[in-house]
Amino acid sequence: MASIEKRGNSYRIKVSCGYKADGKQVTQKMTWTPVEGMTEKQIEKELQRQAVLFEEDCKRGQIVSAIKFETFAEEWFEDYAKLNLKSTTFTRQRQLTKRVYAAIGHIRLDKLTTREIQKFINSLAKDGVNENTGKALSRKTMVHYLSFISTVIDFAIKMDMLTDNPCRRVTIPKGSKKERQILTIEQTEEFFKLLQNAPLKYRAFFTLDIYSGMRRGEMLGLEWKDIDFQTGVIHIQRTSNYTKARGIYTDTTKTESSVRFIKVPMEIIEVLAVYKAKQDEERLKLGDKWHDTDRLFVKWDGQPMNPQTPYGWLKEFCEKNDFPFYGIHQFRHLHTSLLIGAGIDPTTVSGILGHSQVSTTLNLYSHMFRENQVKACDAVANALSFTNHTKCIDIEDNIPHRNIVRHKTG
Repeated sequence: MASIEKRGNSYRIKVSCGYKADGKQVTQKMTWTPVEGMTEKQIEKELQRQAVLFEEDCKRGQIVSAIKFETFAEEWFEDYAKLNLKSTTFTRQRQLTKRVYAAIGHIRLDKLTTREIQKFINSLAKDGVNENTGKALSRKTMVHYLSFISTVIDFAIKMDMLTDNPCRRVTIPKGSKKERQILTIEQTEEFFKLLQNAPLKYRAFFTLDIYSGMRRGEMLGLEWKDIDFQTGVIHIQRTSNYTKARGIYTDTTKTESSVRFIKVPMEIIEVLAVYKAKQDEERLKLGDKWHDTDRLFVKWDGQPMNPQTPYGWLKEFCEKNDFPFYGIHQFRHLHTSLLIGAGIDPTTVSGILGHSQVSTTLNLYSHMFRENQVKACDAVANALSFTNHTKCIDIEDNIPHRNIVRHKTG
C-alpha cells in the first residue's frame, strides 16, 4: 500500500516495488501538488486517487528500479546462478554475456523492450558473426542467447521488480537447420572392424557408447560398481565434467530422469569384463601410483579421464583411417535411430535416453518418428497385398476403381 507524506504545499507518495536480488527494498516515489483553489476535501479525495493510480502503475511495471540489465544480470549470477546452476551450465551462461552486455547491458530493466531484444537476436543471424566459420550463428545458439536474457528478466519478475517479460514476444530467425549426421549401418559395421586394432580402452568406450546411447559425461562418470556383469544392467547415476575453473569434477546427471537403469547385450558386458581385467593388471603394476577411483574410463594412473580425451582420440582415429568424423554425440543419435527404426515407442525411447519429458524426444527426433510412421503405413499395405489386387471396372458408370476387392454374392 502507498504511503503519503506532506511536504510543504506538496505531497510525496511512496510505493514499495519488491526487493532487489541482494535483498534491498525497491521503492518508487512521486510528488503531487494540489491545484490552487482546491478545498481540503477535494485535495484529500484527489490525493487518494493519485496514490492508487501510482501504485497500479508500479504493479504494472511501468515504474521500476533504474538498475541496468548488466548490473542486475551480475547480481543474478552471484545470488542465484552460482548457487543453483551446474558448473557447466554456469560457465556456458557466462560465455554468452560478452555479446549480450555489449548490445543491451547498458539499458535499464524498465526500458528494455521487445524491439531492443529482437534487434539483438536478429544481429546474430548475420554473416560474419561466427568468428570461426564467418557465417551466422546457428538457430540453436540464438535460442541460448534469448533464453539467458529471458531467465534474468524472469528473476527480476520473481523479485517483484517487473511484471512482464518482453522476451516472450521475440521471434528467433529460422536460419539454416544443420542436418544431423550419423553413420549408416554399413559405416557402423566398418567402424567396429577398425576398432579391432584400437587400444582396448577405446574399443570398450565406443562399443558401449553405440550400444547404450549414453551421453559422454554419463559414460565418463561410470564406475565398476554400476555394472551388473550377471544381468547386463547398467546403473547411470552421475556424470564427469570439466570446466577451466574446477578442472575434472563429478556431478549429478543432467536431469532427475537421467538417473536410470539400461540393459546392454551380454556381448558388450564381455568386452567390459576383458577391459576390467586389463585395468586391474595396470593397477597392480602401478601400485601406490594408481588412484583408485573405480571409474571405467581413466587416465594412465586411474584418475578420471578428461571429457575431451575421447573426442580428440576419435577425431585422430577417423582421420588416420580415412573414416567420416561426426563427433561423439552422433553415436547417441545413431543409437536412437536404431531404436526408432525397430519400432520402439517414444515413451520407451525417452526413458532409455534419460530425457525428462517424452516431448523432448519427440522434438529432437520428430523426423525419425515420421519416417517410421511411413514405414508402418507401407507395412500394412504390403501385408494386405493391395498392390497385387486386380484392377476393377464398374460396368454401370465405366469408372475404374483400383485396388478394391469385390466379392460375388449369391
